[in-house]
Amino acid sequence: MTMQESLAPQKETMGFQTEVSKLLHLMIHSLYSNPEIFLRELISNASDAADKLRFEALSRQELLADDAELGIWIDVDQDAGTLTLRDNGIGMSRDEVIQNLGTIARSGTSEFMKNLTGDEKKDSQLIGQFGVGFYSAFVVADKVVLTTRRADTTAAEGVRWESEGTGEFSVETIEQVARGTTITLHLREASREFADSWRVRNIIHKYAEHIALPVHLKAPAEKEDEVAAYEVVNQAKALWSRPRTEIKDDEYKAFYKHIAHDFEDPLTWSHNKVEGKLEYTSLLYVPGRAPFDLYQREGVRGLKLYVQRVFIMDDAEQFMPLYLRFIKGVIDSNDLPLNVSRELLQSSDVIDSMKSALTKRALDMITKLADDKEAYAKFYAMFGQVLKEGLAEDSSNQEKIAKLLRFASTASDDQSASVALADYVARMKEGQNTIYFLTADNYTTASQSPHLELFRKKGVEVLLLVDRIDEWMMSYLREFDGKSFQHIGKGEVDLSAINGAEDTEPAVSEEQTQQATALVERLKQSLGERVKEVRVTNRLSESPTCLVLDAFDPGLQMRQLMEAAGQKLPDVKPILEINPTHSLINQLANEGDEARFADLAAVLLDQAALAEGGQLEDPAAYVRRIQRLLQA
Repeated sequence: MTMQESLAPQKETMGFQTEVSKLLHLMIHSLYSNPEIFLRELISNASDAADKLRFEALSRQELLADDAELGIWIDVDQDAGTLTLRDNGIGMSRDEVIQNLGTIARSGTSEFMKNLTGDEKKDSQLIGQFGVGFYSAFVVADKVVLTTRRADTTAAEGVRWESEGTGEFSVETIEQVARGTTITLHLREASREFADSWRVRNIIHKYAEHIALPVHLKAPAEKEDEVAAYEVVNQAKALWSRPRTEIKDDEYKAFYKHIAHDFEDPLTWSHNKVEGKLEYTSLLYVPGRAPFDLYQREGVRGLKLYVQRVFIMDDAEQFMPLYLRFIKGVIDSNDLPLNVSRELLQSSDVIDSMKSALTKRALDMITKLADDKEAYAKFYAMFGQVLKEGLAEDSSNQEKIAKLLRFASTASDDQSASVALADYVARMKEGQNTIYFLTADNYTTASQSPHLELFRKKGVEVLLLVDRIDEWMMSYLREFDGKSFQHIGKGEVDLSAINGAEDTEPAVSEEQTQQATALVERLKQSLGERVKEVRVTNRLSESPTCLVLDAFDPGLQMRQLMEAAGQKLPDVKPILEINPTHSLINQLANEGDEARFADLAAVLLDQAALAEGGQLEDPAAYVRRIQRLLQA
């Protein structure tokens, strides 16, 4: 084969990845209520292409060649019904075109597709959350043609991609002199408004004012013999480099959507310029919607890193701790070298100092958000569990994090009521030096737990911790505002020192405890290895029994969490506590039939386990015992 033959145009037709086909079908059927978003997405992609070229040109200046002025050019043709967008950024090779435009390579794809319901309104929200970039072109176009050439390839290695947004696309090798990408949208009849230059100008002002790249729009010729000319229609200045007083809230929101490829407004943001020993500017955002991969700790995360306005990388994870992985934004440093690498970012005193300051900045931003109860409730529902990881990972900011936590409480019957630790401490009774809490699988189990009976009787508030990681979290949170924590389902509970408790009389007298001694021994013999101990309790007033663990034994939440992580914990025997004032316990004490006593004892133990949200080791045996007791 000759060289000429090897470079001959090659055209082939391929099928879209299944996920892309489904996505395009949804989009073509008017998923977006705001179709103009397509232009924002295409401009954002073009801006990213320019950023990538600048970065690669740091070590290969020849990539810029004689075309160093980077920009975006947009042209509309009302007669033809087309909109064309061109950039002179990094461009794509043939393989990159097939990969980027034929598949969804972004993490979270499988979760995205599993969540599609077929309900147009719900799915549009999902797609808005997922972000679709280039594919948004098919919201307004029934045919899209893309030509491109990567900056480090020859003119003979240009690529033409074409699709009508159905099940397939074609790819062809072409001759293309200039690097970069050109996208031509053949607009649907219903979308011809986007072939009007004034309509497009307004969209650019709305969505692209903030990007550090000039957007040129071809103005229509006013006279028949006049040649239409391009003019820059945006400020073309990095938003974060402008004074905060000059930036409107809508500009901050638009910039967030640009860098995060999100369709939702952020909940809040913080723009800060640091001067002194270190010089850098940061613009941090709290998203208005959690990403699909939030709980994938190895997922892509981090801030956009610039050095002296030059884009370096999209996901610089070294500037924010893992528990704040949901934070989006930009960091622009004057202290780092332009050839900074990920390896250098891993081991640098400058990076460590910036990370510490940015972490505090992010936590302060979230603390300020907490003043808006409605907005904070939305934030906490999405990111609260991730924030809790910080108690273990960031001891230096543990107090700040603890103040941001919210819990259900016995102070309210509303499970959505969020109590801050500071609120709890403010309500503590005189003489109370302990913050009491209870962990459970869900709110219903926690709020109905027999462990709460004494506390409700005494009027002492208990926090109800129902997230899966709460027990693990509390192993790191030892105190707050000088007050220690106690799990009321572990160890002994003594409320005698608390003044102002509504009922100071013990639930069980010394005489009743002595009278129950024989029953306690009899239960120990009957239950054997199923329990660590049997004892009389003061913590029950309505229930006959409850299960208690030793102070440092792992509870149900911790066991489930560790087992899910592949770590098997040794078996822990519970302590059975009995309420000698309860009629069932009196009946048990007077039971002369040893077989019936054994059944009753085992049933009471199993019921105590069920009340804690636990699972029975032998449900069938429990059912048989119940049947025997009912038939007696």
